[in-house]
Amino acid sequence: MVQDMSSPANVKIIDVARKPLTDYVFDAVVTFNQGIDELAIRGRGDFISKAVDVYRLLYERLGDTIEITNIEIGSEKFRGRRRSYILIKIKRRY
Repeated sequence: MVQDMSSPANVKIIDVARKPLTDYVFDAVVTFNQGIDELAIRGRGDFISKAVDVYRLLYERLGDTIEITNIEIGSEKFRGRRRSYILIKIKRRY
């Protein structure tokens, strides 16, 4: 699922869940091709490792044209429970 982040910059967020890894990589590539230069990949709970895998596949596909700008690790209240999350912020290089 791709959503807008609540920042003034042109940034998208991809929530990693149950879909295949390639679907998220495809969403990221399409987002970059639409001219959006910043992207965040978020994985919660059991999907933290899957979010990291999405980044690794994206890096294998795009190579040095992307770079990590920030990695945020924490926990948040999600559907009434505390869930761990990882947020990997990526920027496109030119």
